[in-house]
Amino acid sequence: MTLAESPALHPSAVLHRALGLTDHELEQVVTRLQRQPNDLELAMFSVMWSEHCSYKSSRALLRTLPTAGAGVVAGPGENAGVVSIGDGMAVAFKLESHNHPSAVEPYQGAATGVGGILRDIFTMGARPIALLDALKFGPPASVRTRHLVRGVVAGIGGYGNCVGVPTVGGELAFHDSFARNPLVNVMAVGILDERRLTRSVAPGPGNAVILFGSTTGRDGIGGASVLASATFGPEQGSKRPSVQIGDPFAEKLLIEACLEVIEAGLVEGLSDLGAAGLTCAASEMADRAGTGMLIELDDVPRREEGMAPFEVMISESQERMLAVVRPAAVPAMLGICARWGLPAAVVGRVTDDGDVTVRSAGVAIARIPAQALTSDAIEYQREARPPSHRPRAPSRGLLELTPDGFPERGMDPGAVLIELMGDANVASRAWITGRYDETVGSDTVTGGAHGAAVMRIKGTTRALVMATDSSPYVGLIDPYLGAVTAVAECVRNVAVTGARPLGVTDCLNFADPGRPEAFWQLAEAVRGLGDACRALGLPVTGGNVSLYNESVDGPIAPTTQVGVVGSIDDIAMLVGPAFTQAGDVVALLGRTVPGMGGSIYAQHAGQAPDDEPPLVDLQHELALGRMLALGAARTILHSAHDVSTGGLATCLAECAIWGGLGASVRLSVRSAPAVELFGEGPGRVVVSTARSLWPRLQGLAAESGVPVTLIGQVGGERLHIRLARAGSTGPLEDRGVSAADDVDLALADLRGAWQRGLPRALGLDP
Repeated sequence: MTLAESPALHPSAVLHRALGLTDHELEQVVTRLQRQPNDLELAMFSVMWSEHCSYKSSRALLRTLPTAGAGVVAGPGENAGVVSIGDGMAVAFKLESHNHPSAVEPYQGAATGVGGILRDIFTMGARPIALLDALKFGPPASVRTRHLVRGVVAGIGGYGNCVGVPTVGGELAFHDSFARNPLVNVMAVGILDERRLTRSVAPGPGNAVILFGSTTGRDGIGGASVLASATFGPEQGSKRPSVQIGDPFAEKLLIEACLEVIEAGLVEGLSDLGAAGLTCAASEMADRAGTGMLIELDDVPRREEGMAPFEVMISESQERMLAVVRPAAVPAMLGICARWGLPAAVVGRVTDDGDVTVRSAGVAIARIPAQALTSDAIEYQREARPPSHRPRAPSRGLLELTPDGFPERGMDPGAVLIELMGDANVASRAWITGRYDETVGSDTVTGGAHGAAVMRIKGTTRALVMATDSSPYVGLIDPYLGAVTAVAECVRNVAVTGARPLGVTDCLNFADPGRPEAFWQLAEAVRGLGDACRALGLPVTGGNVSLYNESVDGPIAPTTQVGVVGSIDDIAMLVGPAFTQAGDVVALLGRTVPGMGGSIYAQHAGQAPDDEPPLVDLQHELALGRMLALGAARTILHSAHDVSTGGLATCLAECAIWGGLGASVRLSVRSAPAVELFGEGPGRVVVSTARSLWPRLQGLAAESGVPVTLIGQVGGERLHIRLARAGSTGPLEDRGVSAADDVDLALADLRGAWQRGLPRALGLDP
C-alpha cells in the first residue's frame, strides 16, 4: 500500500493536507529539511507535529507551570513524573487522555488508554500499583451515553483486571456538553527504587536499539496522534480502523520483562511506543540524548504482510517498547524477552549525527533531524479572546426563587436531598467500580468509592493516597476558577486522610485552540492551575493536553482534570470519611460561603441566588491541609470528609451512609437555607471526634488559623439537620427559618436513593 492509498487519508486532497498538515506547516518542514520531504518523511512529520504529540498550541502555556520542588526526580518531558518518598523509594504517576478513540470505539479506546498510561509508568522503572479513571459523559438517559458508558467501563475493567493492576478510584460526571465527545482520562501510579529510575533517552553512539513486545500491525495507524488532533464530525465512525487494539496479557508480560531488564542493568534508555509509534520513540529518545538513531525497517517484526514503510513507522500497535542496549548486553536482553515469550529484535543503532534515519534494503528512505520532529517542532502563539457572552450557572431553566432560597414555595429540603443523593453526579458508583478489580495485588487499603484511594507500600508502615478531580461546571462559567477549584478539591481529598500531598499531574481537556474563545479558556485554565499549585507548594510533574474536544453540537465544558498523590508515614494514622462512633461530636472546618454557581443544586433548581461560583482561598486551603495532617498525626480526628458536590447536606449524608450511623446537626443560616445545605462553597471539611477531644480540636484549629464550628453529634439511624437563623440563641424555629426547612431522613432512605441513583439514571434499574 502506498501512502496515498491509505484508508485513513482522503486521496483527492493534497497529501500534506490529508495527513493533517497545513500549507504553512509544510513550508516549515521544508525549511527544517532544506528540501522537499518524501512521502515517508511527510507522514513522520504529520504525526509528530500533530497536536497530541507536539503540543504545538500549548507548549508556551505549559512552560509557565511550576515543575520544580523538593523530591522531584523526574518532571515534564519524561514518560511520567517521579517524586522521592524517602528511604530510597519514589512514586511515579501520570494522568492522560484517550477521549477521541473512546468516542469512536469505547471498549478499545478505553482499554488502550489504560495500557498506554501503564507503559508510561513501568517505562520509568516503576511497578504499577494503581489505576484511577476520570470519565465524563453526556446525559445518562441518552442511548449514546449508555452505549459509551458500557463500552468504556468494560474496556477499563477488561484491561486493568487482566493486566493485574487494581482500578482503585476515579471520578464520574454527566453533562450535556460531553454527549458526542466523552472524556476518558486515566491515571496510573507506580513504586520504584530510585536507583532503578530509567529515562527515555538514546545515549552512546554504537549502542543497539531493540524493539520488543507485540509485533507491529496496521491497527492504530494515526490513532491517538491523528484522532486527538482534530474536531469530531459526523464521519467519526469512519475513523474506527484508526483505534488501537490492546492485549492486556501481552502487557503483563511486558511489565515483568521491562522490570527484569531494568533490575539487571541491561538498558541505557527505554521508551514505550504510543502515539506516533516508532517515529515518536526514536526521535524523542535521540533528541533528549543529543544523538541520532538509525532504524533498519526490514528488521521490525510484523504481524501483517505487505506493510508499507510509512505504516511501520507510524503504526500505534500496542504493547511495544524500544530499548537502547550496550552491544555486550544484547544477548542477555534478547534472552529475557524470549523467556517472557515476547518477540524482540535489534532494529537499529544509536548514531552521532543527530538524525533519525530509516533504511530499507540498505538504502536510506528517510532522514530527518531528531530535533525537527520533537524539540524544534512547530509552535503556535494562538490568539486568546474571552467570549462576548459568558455562560451563567448551568441549569434546566430559570425558576423564580422564594425568599427562603428554594425554587418552589413549601418545598421540602429533605426531598431535595433525596433527589440530589440519587443524581447521577452524586450517587454511588458501585455499578461501575463493581466491574473493576480494586484489590488485586493485595495492597489496596481503601478504594476510591469513599473518597481518595489508599495503597500500602509493601514492607513498610507507609501508604500512598491518590485522587483525581475536576470542576467542569465551574469551568464552564470561569475556566480559571475551574482549574483552581479542581486543584484545591483534589489536594483536599488527599489531605483529609492525613496524608501529605507530593505533586500534581494534569490532563487539560479543551476545544479547538484555533478558535480564540477556546484558546482563552485553555490559557485561563493553565494560569489557574499554575497559581493554585504555586500557592499550595506543589510541583506539576507532568500530564497531558487533549484539544479539539468538540463536535457539531459545540465544545465540551472546559475541563482541567487533576491528579494528586500523597504519602502518609504510618497507615495506622489514616483517617476515613465515615462516621465511626456514636456519641462523637461533628464539627465543620472552614466557613460557609455562597456556592450555588455551577452546583448540582443549580442544575436541578434553576438559577441560584448567587449565580457565580465562589472564589477559592488558597491560603486557607494550605492551612486546612496542614491542620488535617496534624489532626491525623495527633489522633484527634475520627473522620474527615470534604464538602464538594451537592454541598454540606450531601457530605453529611455520605458520612452517615458509609458509617451506618446517623447524626443530629444544627446549622446557623446566614443567607438562604438552600445555600447552607446545598451550596458547594470550597474549603470546608466535616470532621468527627470524641467529645473529650473537642477542646484539643479547637486548639489545633486555633493553632492552624482554621475556623471550626461545633454543629452536631453522631448517633441514631436518621440524619436530622435543624436550621436556625445565625446568631439565634432562642428556639430553633427562629424568625425567617421554619421547622419545615429541617431535614429529617432515615439512613435507609438516603442509602436507597444513593445506591439506586446511577443504575436508574442509566436505565438499568426498573
